[in-house]
Amino acid sequence: MTADQYIPDEKDLSILRLLQKDAKMSVRDISARINLSPTPTHERIKRMEKLGIIKEYTTVLDRKKVNKGMMVICMIALNVHNKKMAGQFIEEVGKLKEVVEFYNISGDFDFMLKILAPNMDEFHEFFVNKLSEIEGIGQTKSIFVMNSIKESGQIL
Repeated sequence: MTADQYIPDEKDLSILRLLQKDAKMSVRDISARINLSPTPTHERIKRMEKLGIIKEYTTVLDRKKVNKGMMVICMIALNVHNKKMAGQFIEEVGKLKEVVEFYNISGDFDFMLKILAPNMDEFHEFFVNKLSEIEGIGQTKSIFVMNSIKESGQIL
């Protein structure tokens, strides 16, 4: 079975909802909440990991408390639209630790980046010395986030 063929049942969806809220929750606690014994609960989790439905377990940090208080959404349009240029751009941006999210989008721009920096000076340094040095950028638009209203990785 592949992830494309997999259709989660209600028990699997319940497991996924619980793990999204608390990835450290034990199999025993999950099984008690979904009324299933620990062994089949563990087997379901392992199957969803193997299929790539559960991609990873992570820790959500308060970005301000780890000196990444400035969030910038940067829209980028390439000046040449071909597979080679896009591939090179994707490879180079993928190496930048300041870029925490990276999307290929449609519309007036080709890519959207979520960038975290300690402050405006550090963002400027990053933008001038790293991002703008990547070949193929035709146009950029930076949007400075004033306040986060809702941030969630939960999709169920």
